[in-house]
Amino acid sequence: MSENSEKSVKSGATTEPRLSVLKTYKLYVGGKFPRSESGRVYEVSDSKGNWLANVPQSSRKDARDAVVAARKAFGAWSGATAYNRGQILYRIAEMLEGRREQFVREVAEAEGLSKARAAAQVDAAIDRWVWYAGWTDKIAQVVGSANPVAGPYFNLSSPEPTGVVTVLAPQESSFLGLVSVIAPVIATGNTAVVVASEKHPLPALSLGEVLATSDLPGGVVNVLSGRTAEIAAPLAAHQDVNAIDLAGADAELARELEVAAADNLKRVLRPQPVDYVATPGTDRMTAFLETKTVWHPTGSLGASGSSY
Repeated sequence: MSENSEKSVKSGATTEPRLSVLKTYKLYVGGKFPRSESGRVYEVSDSKGNWLANVPQSSRKDARDAVVAARKAFGAWSGATAYNRGQILYRIAEMLEGRREQFVREVAEAEGLSKARAAAQVDAAIDRWVWYAGWTDKIAQVVGSANPVAGPYFNLSSPEPTGVVTVLAPQESSFLGLVSVIAPVIATGNTAVVVASEKHPLPALSLGEVLATSDLPGGVVNVLSGRTAEIAAPLAAHQDVNAIDLAGADAELARELEVAAADNLKRVLRPQPVDYVATPGTDRMTAFLETKTVWHPTGSLGASGSSY
């Protein structure tokens, strides 16, 4: 070793070029990061056609594995207190804030946005997690009720999660739109199998890394990448999927999936024009809630009007 090289090593400096450390994007299923069982990948490019990464091209088997993971996680997640779910959603926002620059870069490259516009999208997505975190323990008061009935009964209606929900993420809004369709599903106690944007999957796959470190139990959100139509078809027909959000499907694919979903009477949220920048209402939360009504006797009324 030369004298100059030895000095460079001792000082911690180096003049030699480093090898590029390219990121390997993986699926997020059951709290783990598998590659597609098919071994397939496809190329993802930026808005100018420049190569960005190879990402897993999910298969039907990957879709089935994601449903199994989501069903396994449903019991504990739906049984958690609304307050606890809110804490976890807020924690996701905290973790995203710490990785803000990474997501700004990925959104800018995916959607061809300036850094300032991409930053605005990422900030809005972080704020969206906080917004839904605040709703977790309030939505029951909005959609639940104590119903007046003609008889000596308490009649109470309360919302319950539908179950496992397949979510086709918006194709163009790679991050803000993605968060806007995932957060309301899990805020109300459902678990999700998410099919990322086919053209812009990188923010969704990176979101899986954030979810894994945000106290969110494995299996509550599962993220698949690949050809939307190929992955969505078996999910729409899957007998253990309870609902499907078709936000990322075109009109033709949406019709096909709606027919397949009818086999086990899935709830279907049809695609519609959405301004993801605007403050969302409660529609995406209530779309995947069931209403349970309970009757309970109050006791017989005596002559004095008292039940006791």
